[in-house]
Amino acid sequence: MKTIITAWDIEDARSNGKNEIIVEDAIITEMAKDLAEKLGMKIITRGSGEKPNERYSGSEINIREHADFSHKTLRITEEDAEKWKEEFPILKDIIHVGNCSQGPQAKRVRKAIERYLDNWLTVGMDWDYWVQESIKAKEEFAKLINADPSEIAISTSVSEATASVASSLNPHLNKKKIVTTEADFPTIGHIWLAYQKYGYKVDFVPVKNGEIDLNDYEKYIDEDTILTSVTHVYYQNGFRQDIEKIADIAHRRGSMIYVDAYQSLGTVKIDVKKMNIDMLSSGNLKYLLGIPGIAFLYVSKDIIPYLKPAVTGWFGQENPFSFQIRYLDYAGDARRFDTGTPPVLTSFAARAGMEIINEVGTENIQERIEALSAHTINAALSRGLEVVSPRDPKRKGATTSIKVDDPHKVEELLKENRIIASARGDVIRIAPHFFTEKKDLETVMDVLKRIIHK
Repeated sequence: MKTIITAWDIEDARSNGKNEIIVEDAIITEMAKDLAEKLGMKIITRGSGEKPNERYSGSEINIREHADFSHKTLRITEEDAEKWKEEFPILKDIIHVGNCSQGPQAKRVRKAIERYLDNWLTVGMDWDYWVQESIKAKEEFAKLINADPSEIAISTSVSEATASVASSLNPHLNKKKIVTTEADFPTIGHIWLAYQKYGYKVDFVPVKNGEIDLNDYEKYIDEDTILTSVTHVYYQNGFRQDIEKIADIAHRRGSMIYVDAYQSLGTVKIDVKKMNIDMLSSGNLKYLLGIPGIAFLYVSKDIIPYLKPAVTGWFGQENPFSFQIRYLDYAGDARRFDTGTPPVLTSFAARAGMEIINEVGTENIQERIEALSAHTINAALSRGLEVVSPRDPKRKGATTSIKVDDPHKVEELLKENRIIASARGDVIRIAPHFFTEKKDLETVMDVLKRIIHK
């Protein structure tokens, strides 16, 4: 297999003080070429039989070898998944299907964190560099959802991002209704309920048999609705909603739509423009392969001028460094939803994780996840296990939930068998990612059957 040179390799070389790199028999991605040109770096290629020039001998950087799936027509095979496992050291000994809770640590994410720590250790204070990394992380998030970087704000959690959205609603408008769902993560409902003290009415679209009927949105969203707040994928069983159709219903009634994409982004292709999404948020610790302590908020440029968040801070101002305490001067773009000093360490990790997802391609990942979902469901049913997720892979995210007694005990027993899964409510959640192989899922189901029937 040929070596793949990515943009990450170019940046890695530059951070190590190199102005050129030598590669042998390699495929160089377009992103790598563009970045090298931007940074004024040279990429020197030579055949596998040639000897390196003396002046470069022993100085080549360590280029990672892995499959490149950036072209949208390529598919992720079992062989590709096996190769990608090399990027995640824990997968050598552990089957990780708990990605709905926390993704595994990638080598390049660890290296990104070390890059920050090394810089802090040796430079001491490098705020321009650190803040620039948070800006680059915003840009990487924008790529994931087909947004402009100016439409992205940075936060420490989806809870904080949602609170900022809530505080931006105009309480003096006649529209005083917020519609959310029973499938949303509790933090979302808690925030909307807290805003009842400002005169808002909160309605919950019900979950029926683990799903939400699209027709119910027609009943709950009316002319009084200022915001429709929905999850893309139900955290309990993986049920996936048709956001584009929900957005159409909301917009016909004059409501904005806010989407929590925490359980979908990284495994489902999201295009905020095509789907007509007004606002969307996601953290990074699950399928985006990051760590806790960071989240991103998309706000459409069409509505930014009308939203003035009370949850704000100095980085939410047009010029954070004007230090004018007597004036509130919101940034003209989504930065107005930024608050205090950006989460720089987590920005390093988040950017690295999202680069992997963008490199593989969410369209390719979604295709693979749907195939893995079908395999998981069939493997579970064939062993007599009770699946409580939608049976159609195209109507669900990565999570397949299996009903068990004492899910937390089952989670611990799986861990003893070197399997990471996630308990939630009365189910154990099996959530693979693009690097999961079908044989991994067979092993998980064999062990799960043994535990349940013990």
